[in-house]
This record gives sequence, C-alpha cells and structure tokens, in this order.
Amino acid sequence: MQNIIKEKRTSLHITQEELSQKLNVSRQTIISLEKGKYKPSLVLAHKLAQIFSCTIEDLFIFEGDENIDE
Repeated sequence: MQNIIKEKRTSLHITQEELSQKLNVSRQTIISLEKGKYKPSLVLAHKLAQIFSCTIEDLFIFEGDENIDE
C-alpha cells in the first residue's frame, strides 16, 4: 500500500513532529507511514484524512492483492 502522506504534510508546511503531536503518535510512526512500512489502523487513517481534508482513499493507494478480485 502506497500513500501520499508526505506530500500532503509538506504542502501544508507541517513537520513530522507536528503531525505526530496532532495524531498522538510517535514521530517514528509518521516516518514509517510515509515510507509505507506501517499500515495504519482505520482510526489513524481517518484522523489523517481529517487533518488533510480529504478521504482515506485520497491518501492511500491500494494495489494488487490488497483489492478484492472479481
């Protein structure tokens, strides 16, 4: 799963530390999210979408086996 969290964060001129404080998570969590090494909970994904005024689907790109095969 890829995401555009870093792009959204930098476009709003928010540091990783500021974002981590808004979400009540560690800065390391933000780093891992931005690198795609951590899949957030639905609650965390929802909070991110609220901060960036977008939908969860706008932030995360689901690929391959992450989608339902029809």
